[in-house]
Amino acid sequence: MAETAKTSYRLPQFDWMRGLACLFMFERHCYDSWLLPSVRGTTFFHWTELIASMAAPSFLFLAGLSTVLIVKKSSEEGRVSRQAATRIFRRGAEILGLALVFRVVDLGLWLPDVTRPHWWLDLMRVDVLNVIGVSLMMVGVLCMVAGTQFRAALAAAITAIFLVASTPLMWSTWRPTWLPWPLESYIDGVHNTGVPQAYLFPIFPWAGFTFAGFVAGYLLLSAWARRNDWRLMGTLAAAGIALAILGRMLDHSSVQLYRYYDFWHSSPNYFMIRLGVLLAILSLCYLRWGLNENGLKNSPLITLGQHSLMVYWVHIEFVYGRFCILKRQGMGTMGATLGLIVIAVSMYLLATFYGRWESRRRKSAIGN
Repeated sequence: MAETAKTSYRLPQFDWMRGLACLFMFERHCYDSWLLPSVRGTTFFHWTELIASMAAPSFLFLAGLSTVLIVKKSSEEGRVSRQAATRIFRRGAEILGLALVFRVVDLGLWLPDVTRPHWWLDLMRVDVLNVIGVSLMMVGVLCMVAGTQFRAALAAAITAIFLVASTPLMWSTWRPTWLPWPLESYIDGVHNTGVPQAYLFPIFPWAGFTFAGFVAGYLLLSAWARRNDWRLMGTLAAAGIALAILGRMLDHSSVQLYRYYDFWHSSPNYFMIRLGVLLAILSLCYLRWGLNENGLKNSPLITLGQHSLMVYWVHIEFVYGRFCILKRQGMGTMGATLGLIVIAVSMYLLATFYGRWESRRRKSAIGN
């Protein structure tokens, strides 16, 4: 959902992938909100959950990719300008601020429902927008300190490995319980429960996707990559498949490094699998661009990707909020799927009309 401030910093391949992430997000939220409890144990639901679980990693990964575009645009060859680092940090702060505003607006829409226990604590919930904002601020600080693009990419790789490898410890023996829980929740997602919650998005391990995205962006926008587009696609796909297979093999290995091990929520192995899938999807984006450049420019996924933050904000209210269009946990597979199609088409139309209005407003401002 993180979007750079100017369209000149965008690449269609990244917007296409961000639009695909929007579809994953719609699927995750619609089925989670509307499906009957009896459907949630079916094979269908488990497969949809597995596919939709790529939404948040995609947004975080693409946020990291986008920061490299800012660095390349605002810095001298091989350097990271202070202007670029500041811009990245400020963008992260803006997204974190928007996340907090979103929680206030969401709470305002739910305010009459005071029967929910501790309803006001939702203001301090660490959601995906929160961790995107914090992650970008961290990348901005890293760029300020690193000085050069190579050192920034190397530091980002080391940071990603540290975040992912230490997550099982941060969720168990290394928990910073000395912090107030609203701050601790950014580290391990405890919220006010005292136990890490799987539905939240703490820095460990989620920020690792942003730092991995920065490394991938550095490699993708290198001089070698610009000269070897097709070889790059093969390298991305092969690296993604290899990483996913390695993560799967380590999960089935008899050697376990951690006393606390939760594959689906804090495992480094599951992180590796999802990162491998992201690299494979990214190679597909470049392949799609290489085969049909004009078709990609006009893709509905591009439109969704360019306005992902807006469609995230709006669709939540129609899926979970007071304006929910279907009965919560009251629909069968067919009904929830039709609702998903309605949400996806509506959000595409909203993004299209908003994009046209924004374009006309920009032209009018230039004319004046």
